[in-house]
Amino acid sequence: MLATADPSVLDHGPGSKRSGTERMCALTRQVRPTEALIRFVIGPDDEVVPDLKRRLPGRGVWIAAARGTLSEAVRRGTFAKGFGRPVRVSPDLVGLTEAMLVRSVTEALAIAGKAGLVVAGAAKVEAALRAGQARGLIHATDGAADGIRKLNALARQTGGRAGSAGVLPVINVLTSAELDLALNRANVIHAALLAGPAGDTFLSRAERLVRFKTGEAGETTRE
Repeated sequence: MLATADPSVLDHGPGSKRSGTERMCALTRQVRPTEALIRFVIGPDDEVVPDLKRRLPGRGVWIAAARGTLSEAVRRGTFAKGFGRPVRVSPDLVGLTEAMLVRSVTEALAIAGKAGLVVAGAAKVEAALRAGQARGLIHATDGAADGIRKLNALARQTGGRAGSAGVLPVINVLTSAELDLALNRANVIHAALLAGPAGDTFLSRAERLVRFKTGEAGETTRE
């Protein structure tokens, strides 16, 4: 029976001053920024649950935000070792976590849309790009390749107006159905994100989803 938790990977709750901006991945033992990890806590039924917003009470164990890393953590029993006690781990914890990440991205996009920070439709997106108003370019994962290439090429030409880095983030992590749901309209294939705090939140969450899907530390595609 496990007697003690692993203090090197277990935090002291979301309100603790000791949590800091970096944490150690319980599997890889690498210290990384909290944005590159996912916090997990023990739910009421002793089941491990993702805490994407890092607000759930109780101590947490952190795992690098990558599908492969989380899958390996489940296989190796990393959560029981980290928490220092028997815990229930869903066999579909990886899928559940990814679904929560997708929902987090769609919710952020919906908020940005309600704030007037999203324009949809190829013509409106092209106009926003040419006017230098776009903060990011969004494509449905099931969109036609020709249309995506055309807008990406235009983004490369106008990306210098998007910010000091001279590059425009290109987000391609949601299906057309998910974009429809987020923006409350039908057949959304292309959209442009305009500047604003809600848009920044969407970009941050989209980049986290990309990291999880690809297992890479990089951000969304840049054009």
